Amino acid sequence: MARKRRQPARKSPRGSARRWILRVAALAVLVAIAFAGWLWWDMREWRPDETLYPEQGAVAPVGGAVKFETLRAIGARFVYLPLVLEPAANAPGGFADRFSRARAEGLQVGVVLNFDPCAPADLQSGVFAQMVPRDPDLLPPAIGLMRLADSCAPAVSDAAVESELMTLINQIEMHAGKPVILKLSRGFEQRHNTAAALQRDLWLMRDRARPDYAGRPWLLWSGNSALVTAASEEPIEWVVVQK
Repeated sequence: MARKRRQPARKSPRGSARRWILRVAALAVLVAIAFAGWLWWDMREWRPDETLYPEQGAVAPVGGAVKFETLRAIGARFVYLPLVLEPAANAPGGFADRFSRARAEGLQVGVVLNFDPCAPADLQSGVFAQMVPRDPDLLPPAIGLMRLADSCAPAVSDAAVESELMTLINQIEMHAGKPVILKLSRGFEQRHNTAAALQRDLWLMRDRARPDYAGRPWLLWSGNSALVTAASEEPIEWVVVQK
């Protein structure tokens, strides 16, 4: 008796559609990974257009050696030096040494102090007054507003943070003889509405794209937070001035 030939199984339209969707999704993932890799590599050396922002500079990294002559050679006209509260960071070979070497290379020098909402303003301004000379040739001092008070122990209210910040601003301006620049992060602005509350020049941060989170014009823009250069083994924060 002859056997019946088995008919080939028909492919389900639903299964074919599902495989097609999975292939498209996999391709999209690969494209996204490739784009992220390209963007990461491009950002290593990307800087805002010099024709739009002719005055450019940098923030020196806290750790690692900095070649200020190289920094100037690659286009920096100024440098901001971070001043931290830990005494070891301000010891010989630290802040004071960098300060003198940067000025010796002809760079305009400024100082940025990152505000600690958990520490009294008097302590922070005391370190600034001890380490930073009264010199009219220095750039306006900057206060970095990045850290929130969420991790403070004991707890610190938003009102207390804003009060201590105002005290710190007044004390530093009295020492420097000029208004401070507020280096304002998006998170701090969202919490404290600082740009509207304090009428000082702003320094905003956003890699590659012009920042707009303060709601008013800014003076300084950190356009690349991790520029790779021959001036330092560590990435450098690149900054431009808006005229």
